[in-house]
Amino acid sequence: MDNNKNTIKDINSKLSQTILALKEILKDADDIIYRTIECGKKQKIKMCLVYVDGMTTKEAVSQFAIETLMEFFDLNNFEKNTAQELDRIASLTSIATSEISSVDNISTAVNKILSGETMLFIDGSTKAIMISSRGWPMRSISEPVAETLLRGPRDGFNETLKVNITLIRRRIKDPKLKVKYMQIGTKSKTDIALMYLDDRVNRQVLEELQKRLSKINIEAILESSYIEELIEDDNYSPFPQVENTQRPDAAASAIYEGRVVIGVDNTPQVLMVPAIMTVFMQSSEDYYERWLSASMIRIVRYLALPITILLPALYVAITTFHPNMLPTGLALYVAASRAKVPFPAWFEASLIEITMELIREAGMRIVGPIGSTIGIVGGLVIGQASVEAGLISPLVIIIVALTTISSFAIPSYNFSTSLRMLRFAFIILAATLGLFGVSLGICILLTHLCALKSMGIPYMTPFSSFVENKPDLMDTIIRHRIKNMVHKPEYLRRKK
Repeated sequence: MDNNKNTIKDINSKLSQTILALKEILKDADDIIYRTIECGKKQKIKMCLVYVDGMTTKEAVSQFAIETLMEFFDLNNFEKNTAQELDRIASLTSIATSEISSVDNISTAVNKILSGETMLFIDGSTKAIMISSRGWPMRSISEPVAETLLRGPRDGFNETLKVNITLIRRRIKDPKLKVKYMQIGTKSKTDIALMYLDDRVNRQVLEELQKRLSKINIEAILESSYIEELIEDDNYSPFPQVENTQRPDAAASAIYEGRVVIGVDNTPQVLMVPAIMTVFMQSSEDYYERWLSASMIRIVRYLALPITILLPALYVAITTFHPNMLPTGLALYVAASRAKVPFPAWFEASLIEITMELIREAGMRIVGPIGSTIGIVGGLVIGQASVEAGLISPLVIIIVALTTISSFAIPSYNFSTSLRMLRFAFIILAATLGLFGVSLGICILLTHLCALKSMGIPYMTPFSSFVENKPDLMDTIIRHRIKNMVHKPEYLRRKK
């Protein structure tokens, strides 16, 4: 109860009482530094700098704050007209720092201190001065490992929110680019930044996003995925409804389109909303290559989409229920290859699919070239040994290998993971109902996709409405020339 009372009361004019309240709130925190300064010929004016060791740039505090107070301040007036001089300090004209503000309550002061700022408390004043001094170790700007390109910028976001905002501002030199800060997390108080172009953003989307963010009640936000899960329209859908990226150029492109970018402190990924299905099938490199080659690559991706989901299920359905659909020569080969296999087709396909997922997961957890080596060698050794042992037919190895390669053609890792999850569901439907089960699964999947929304925007846009969103079709399966594409998608235009 005492801590709660201390966090809401105003700053005491007696410096000793204020420091006592701070130490009570921040007790057992040995990295909190309290540096007392006495000014004046008779040392009557006491001041105290409070900051977190390791989160501040001590040079900036020493040079701009302490040096100004000790050398350039009028100490004679300090002793003669204390109240007037305190007001002059509170007016923030005495300390030469890039960012400075006044604070009048303990709660805000504690929040600023824990965020890496330095607070200056003055005996006799009911206000404290916040001196901008954030400066902690950070990772340098490097190329995103998960989103490598052959052509395009090589810089990527890091874990510092202000750095990420700067990388976006370098690409959008427009005064209408708005950056709105907020904090989420009752304990972590994680900084969140909403970035959008004021003349392009869809107001309905922006208002809906702000409403959902304001309703979040959670103790800590440790990664942007927390925000992603808490603002999704449908948490039970396997498909992602929020796009994420580590590339500043992709985030800037989303802002130019009229979408909203959500930056989260302590994570190198930013979120982009709304997110429809087509954005997960696109890559930044599509716009850096010639439109003909980029269109061909996109067509290949959309061909990989049904292969990733349906190929193992079609194998199970045809070999189990509909072998007469195959040409005679192929049907005889399939029957001969499976003659010594002791398992049914559905178990055979599921077994090798699970094995490939294990190899993929193991390769991701091992850093460096060893991980990719384990994936390649493991797949070859296990596949060859399984065929020679008669546990798996050679045709299944080919099908699963083609399915796995197709999943890697999907640019978005989250979207690709969703497709891999659905693959097992289609195998179960094929094992129980054959091609009818596969057809039923496709109908259910399309129905779900048509009903799914992201911030109120239909997930299947622009395919769900050809007439209303006809211009958007120019940047879906085929990437038209840039001069022929609209800069802002139709589905994001503000309604009159």
